Amino acid sequence: MMRRTDPGLRAIALALAGYLASFAASASDPETAASQLLAALRQAHPGTRFTEVKPSAVDGLFEVWMDDNVAYVSPAAPRYFVFGRLFDTQTLSDLTTAHPASAPGAEAEAEAAAKIDLATLPLDDAITVARGNGRRVVFVFSDPACPYCRRLEPELAAIGDITVHTLLLPFQGEALPRAIWCAPNRARAWQRWMLDNRAPSGPATCDTPLERNLALAQRLGINGTPTLIWPDGSRTSGFVDRAAIQSQLRRIEPKP
Repeated sequence: MMRRTDPGLRAIALALAGYLASFAASASDPETAASQLLAALRQAHPGTRFTEVKPSAVDGLFEVWMDDNVAYVSPAAPRYFVFGRLFDTQTLSDLTTAHPASAPGAEAEAEAAAKIDLATLPLDDAITVARGNGRRVVFVFSDPACPYCRRLEPELAAIGDITVHTLLLPFQGEALPRAIWCAPNRARAWQRWMLDNRAPSGPATCDTPLERNLALAQRLGINGTPTLIWPDGSRTSGFVDRAAIQSQLRRIEPKP
């Protein structure tokens, strides 16, 4: 535990104090404020690689990129970081910008590298629901406590000829995903909760893949739910409606 008299803590406090003094003069200019915040964060946390700071869609909140990780920081309280993605609850859209490219072509290279071989994903650690002939396969990283995941499930349920493998992530606590996984029929428990708001009952005592799923998500760079992995290995983060799902599946489906 860091003590109050630790020199590193004093250095961070001094750096942030100096930044706050300069921020008041530039608060009306978001671009200048972003540059100052970036400089202050780099000085306060020399061991962290801060790659970009930009204004977010929320006034007074800045999007801070640390290589592949993103956080939201208020210049008025830069010691606090909120990790995750920024969503608009009215449009149900993800407002987090794309990862900043470090060089020409880097975005395309990153997209190609991010594709996942579905054969490497663990079926034994997933809840599987098949509809129709189940010929189209989609993996979903989902948290049963995530409201956007619950909005996604009816959209998936309306799609025919699909197999959905759901990998549970306990981002908002382990109790609910553990109870679903430990239910006698976990696929039924999952659908009852996600579609009908009927929580599983009974003892939630069994071995679960939750820790493995968390480790897998970290390796794949998945830090938000829902995240859909399409048949071609590409991914979509955040809620999508059934029309968008159908369109994506048609785009990927091989032509006869």
